[in-house]
Amino acid sequence: MKFRAAVLRQVGQPLSIETAELGALKPSDVLVRVRASGLCHTDLEVMQGSLAYPLPIVLGHEGAGVVERVGDAVTQVRPGDHVVCSWNPHCGHCFYCERDLPILCEPFTRHQPAGHMLDGESRYFLGGAPLHHFSVVSSHAEYCVVPESGAICVPEAIPFDRACLIGCGVMTAVGAVSRLARVEAGASVAVIGCGAVGLNALQGAALEQAAVIVAIDRDAGREALARTFGATHFVAAGDADAMAKVRGLTAGRGADYVFECAGSEPSLQLGFESLRPGGQIVILGKTNVNQKVNLRFGSLMGEKRMIRSSYGGARPRRDFPWLAQAYLDGRLKLDELISLRLPLERINEGFDAMRRGEIVRAVIEFPD
Repeated sequence: MKFRAAVLRQVGQPLSIETAELGALKPSDVLVRVRASGLCHTDLEVMQGSLAYPLPIVLGHEGAGVVERVGDAVTQVRPGDHVVCSWNPHCGHCFYCERDLPILCEPFTRHQPAGHMLDGESRYFLGGAPLHHFSVVSSHAEYCVVPESGAICVPEAIPFDRACLIGCGVMTAVGAVSRLARVEAGASVAVIGCGAVGLNALQGAALEQAAVIVAIDRDAGREALARTFGATHFVAAGDADAMAKVRGLTAGRGADYVFECAGSEPSLQLGFESLRPGGQIVILGKTNVNQKVNLRFGSLMGEKRMIRSSYGGARPRRDFPWLAQAYLDGRLKLDELISLRLPLERINEGFDAMRRGEIVRAVIEFPD
């Protein structure tokens, strides 16, 4: 079987639309006909070289579509099901899976960075040679193969272009608020960085009925959007008194919870300075994995708790349907996240807009 895919052949170069070939499905594989795929900054990191992966590779890890075929051992999905792909499939029985830490699943952490499925092999080929998978999804293509644990059924009522967003940015940030930090009603929350992840952290805080939700961003033009997603206050990150403003909004102590979503040394420092003693900071932002950061040691004191999270404590079979239903009930905003919709052929335009900071999320749509 042949299909079109956006392939990265060289760091620093645009993606090329090429014809890939699908190998034989293994017993636990699920073949998904992709209907929508979100463009994420993690894809861009690979394209720019700050996150190293073997090439050539098919990027994309925010995918939604329809199950086309399944392997002989698959029992949880069947052809025709609408699914959102999880970029963190897990084996369910390794050291970390047994300790309820699927994000650290050993087959996943061993084989995913090498561009392989959980069994250490590829299902895609290009000109007869193996073509690498990205985050065990590779949704910037007409079809993708995922393990059974990476194909999560969602209600058919949710449109694919909105459903795909659940698979990464929405789950990561809303999950960080609801599943990891467990923000309680009436709490004070500060969110640093109002991109896609930050906006979802804001609406996560609103879902949990936080009383004070402070959005912090360098771009004052983001204020209206931040308030749309639940911010009760806005502070410009570049202000010399930004920390004082946050403290002034939180009874002088600092926020109960801080979600750092910008991925820079200044935003990390502001996050710790804005957190009250005994509070919790969840670091969601990313920078180059080899970059060192310097922080004022005193800002770490005061019994503050820190979590670095990649997926918001996700349990996809529990959480994806929950998020989809929250959208269908009008409690979760997804429409407002999408700035641009494009066909696969124009995928590089989406990444160019992302580089320029012009969009929240671009989505690749595939025809019926």
